[in-house]
Amino acid sequence: MAQQRQLRGNPRQTRAFIGLGSNVGDRVGYVQQAMQLLKDIPRIKVIECSSLYETEPVNREYKEWFVNAVAAVDTTLSAEELLDICKDIEKRLAEMHSKESISSRRHDGELRIRIIDLDILFFGDEVLETPYLHVPHLNIAERAYALVPLLEIAPNFVHPSLNKTVTQIHEALPAPELVFLYGTRGVDQSLG
Repeated sequence: MAQQRQLRGNPRQTRAFIGLGSNVGDRVGYVQQAMQLLKDIPRIKVIECSSLYETEPVNREYKEWFVNAVAAVDTTLSAEELLDICKDIEKRLAEMHSKESISSRRHDGELRIRIIDLDILFFGDEVLETPYLHVPHLNIAERAYALVPLLEIAPNFVHPSLNKTVTQIHEALPAPELVFLYGTRGVDQSLG
């Protein structure tokens, strides 16, 4: 009996946008290391990364300014698998730099070590709500620290729920936090 050849189409590739941010220790180094770890994942292709931005903390519990960037990636992973990769990168960097890391409480009260945060901002045009994953990111329409880097690499990307471009969303921000291209924030600027 002749063996039938099974044809498989290419797995579906999705353009996703991942926000990266750090506000402790070597902020720039942590964002760059996280980006490199993303590039090392076989089913993720980093297409473009924004410049680095220094951003005012939204939550006043944080005293240090953040360094943020956004990466555009093409992936054949599911959104849940991509989230697992992001959380694994956060964990790996925390373990590598444990002496430099700080503790923070998650919304469920559990203490965790965190020096870098990777968030899936968009996953194609999908809208997902699970206990662990909200795509598009819940607060994206209110966060200049994510929208400004997105403006650089994807100004015309349309938010699948709001049906507005990144540019339109950014222009509608009522009171955005301060965002500076990294290295341009004056030393006399304060959170004041």
